[in-house]
Amino acid sequence: RVFTFNGDAHSSTVIDPTAGALITNIPLGGKPEYGASAGDGKVYANLTDTNEVVEIDAKSATVSRRWATAPCKQPVAMAIDTAHHRLFSGCRSGVLAVSDYQAGKVVATAPIGAGVDGAGFDAASGDAFAANADGTLTVVHQDSADHYTVVQTLTTAPGSRNMGLDPSNHRIFVAAAKFGPAPANGRGRGPLVPGSFSLLVIERSPAK
Repeated sequence: RVFTFNGDAHSSTVIDPTAGALITNIPLGGKPEYGASAGDGKVYANLTDTNEVVEIDAKSATVSRRWATAPCKQPVAMAIDTAHHRLFSGCRSGVLAVSDYQAGKVVATAPIGAGVDGAGFDAASGDAFAANADGTLTVVHQDSADHYTVVQTLTTAPGSRNMGLDPSNHRIFVAAAKFGPAPANGRGRGPLVPGSFSLLVIERSPAK
């Protein structure tokens, strides 16, 4: 099954990809952002306007649980650690909230940069990542399932808040571009400079 998260409709659309057919639309009770599958029949999504994580039962296509992400506000980005049953919610309030998704509660938080929109977790290194619009990548190490430490704040590029993680080689890919002057009314960002798009490739330094 394929699950889409529909921010304006406050729902998740469930699709049968083999038949190419709609199964149902699930009301979520809030605006979903990023989601993750636990691989055990459960799918999770951040609800950014209600400051919650919602759990979806993939077989019945219904909401089975929800819990608050406090003190995190506006959870957007999401990553998952299935070995320890942990969800990482990157929040616009400058916090990474770590949830025990079996217990359905936040168990730890860590500070991150401003304007997060992408997250990842590398099981091999035990590092969680938050890509932030302020031009930083926050690296948070998993000391144990319930304890986390910020180990690095890497400078990327302003506006570089979307990322992908390749678990086979542990490389992180961050989208970047240059923008023109901000609008005169001060709202929003300036136009994209043509030809300025780039992809930042981030990898660990070789061990000495």
